[in-house]
Amino acid sequence: MRRRVALGLAAVASALALPAAAWAHAALLRTVPSASGTVNTPPKEVRLTYTEAVEPRFAIVSVTDAAGHQQTAGTPRRSATDADTLVLPLKNLSEGWYLVYWRVISVDGHPVRGAFTFAVGPNAGPAPQFVIPSISETAATPTLLVARWLTFLFVMAAIGLFALRIAIARPVVRRVGGSRLRAISAAFCVAAALALVVTPIYVLLATAQFALRSWYDLGAVTPLVRASAFGRGYIDLELTFALFTAAALVALWVDRPERERRSIVELLSVAGAGVAAGAVLVIPGLAGHAAQTSPRVWSLLFDWTHLAAGSLWIGGLIGLLALWPSLPAELRVRGLAVSVPRFSNVAFVSVNVLIASGVAATIVHLPTVSSLWQTSYGKTILVKVGLLGTTMLLAAMNLLRTKPHLVAAVERPELGAPAAALLRRLVTVEAVIVASVIFAAAVLSSLPPPAKALAEAGNAAARVGPGPVTQTVKQNGYTLAFRVDPNRAAQANSFTVGITRGGRPVQGADVTATFAMLDMEMGQQAYNLAESAPGVYSRSAPALVMVGHWGISFEVQPRGGQPFDVLLVDRANG
Repeated sequence: MRRRVALGLAAVASALALPAAAWAHAALLRTVPSASGTVNTPPKEVRLTYTEAVEPRFAIVSVTDAAGHQQTAGTPRRSATDADTLVLPLKNLSEGWYLVYWRVISVDGHPVRGAFTFAVGPNAGPAPQFVIPSISETAATPTLLVARWLTFLFVMAAIGLFALRIAIARPVVRRVGGSRLRAISAAFCVAAALALVVTPIYVLLATAQFALRSWYDLGAVTPLVRASAFGRGYIDLELTFALFTAAALVALWVDRPERERRSIVELLSVAGAGVAAGAVLVIPGLAGHAAQTSPRVWSLLFDWTHLAAGSLWIGGLIGLLALWPSLPAELRVRGLAVSVPRFSNVAFVSVNVLIASGVAATIVHLPTVSSLWQTSYGKTILVKVGLLGTTMLLAAMNLLRTKPHLVAAVERPELGAPAAALLRRLVTVEAVIVASVIFAAAVLSSLPPPAKALAEAGNAAARVGPGPVTQTVKQNGYTLAFRVDPNRAAQANSFTVGITRGGRPVQGADVTATFAMLDMEMGQQAYNLAESAPGVYSRSAPALVMVGHWGISFEVQPRGGQPFDVLLVDRANG
């Protein structure tokens, strides 16, 4: 047992020690043939290099000509020399333009799509208007959200119920003769069994969506479960939770609550179950946003403490609801008078830890305060905060009214029955709202956090798009006339800036355009704009690879002058 615990802790420590990822989602770094480029020799394959290794079995890459005919000669495979590169064989291509459309799954389970074009020359002609498939997608579908919520709810409830039974409510048996804690143990068994059933169902549903297959096709979906880092993470969650369940059942079996002091066997079994529970709560962070967010160690720590505090809260509430009817009527008030004050103290600490870790995680994930009301991720946090605030009012009522009345009922029995009835009503409502908070957390973990580049958006000189952009900005004594055409995602766009000062063109400047996706973390792309006419700098580039908001920063270094930046926030449609 000690060796297994040591190995488990070593594995967790190794994971925490890994460097933080620079990219939160798979972004396309480079292509062969080059995007929007022309090759004179028909290529035999398309090569797509991403910021992270993507699983070919979840990748979709299509190459079509102007008439919409498929030109692929096989399925995507990983390059033998570069794990981050996908290779797709092609048919014999004739002269003309071709559209490459791709879809991959990021490490944290978020789907990412994009498209670009290339031409086979030397006489490819003008680029046609390709019909581009939708390049926006989300992992927050209703089915996946419900399955993810139930997974979190049952796992957290089981861990909290075990803590209530093995530590918080344990003295009830010793202090109230004739009482039992079997109802709490039974509730734990039900929650654990449901968690063990729902978790693999959620993994199958998510894997089926990754592979764009029906989850009923188990023969095709099941072999793909461990093909994604996300799938492997949740299978590890299932196995670790099964280990926790086994250890918890042993701890409940050997526990003798009628004795004040625990035996060595009881202490070891409780410790083993506690370590397993701690390991279970690490895995969602390792398989989700926390592991992809810098600073990684702190992000994972905030995520773990948030889940641990929430587990104690929701499990304790469910446990009290199970304990209430299981106690004989003549013993109910006495039993609650023992368990409720102890749980209230734990819940008070848990709520404070929950709030502190939630605030810390919000600071880590959100680049600006305005992200709270400007992004879906931030709005979900506000909903979660509102639900938590409502729950805390109910908890305060229990702490300030119900708990004192139950304690005072020892001397004034007439206070006991009304306090017990009020407790049941308040705890029922509180448990429902906490379950809703967990649903909000499931939504939150299914949405991509906003990009760090969003922090600079407040300094934007202009907000433009959708559609072709014509915008004039004055900065540092210069007049800059920007044009973006056609300003559509997944196409080669022309980016032009005319720079004048005092009505005269500014020649010989060094102009670089940097593109950052603002709706999710996708890294940055930078292109140098060449001077195509006196004071006019332009570049055609497939920089807007996704529908959404983009920060386009133009860094201008005039010859012999001071450098300056101009930021445009652009909305690109597909």
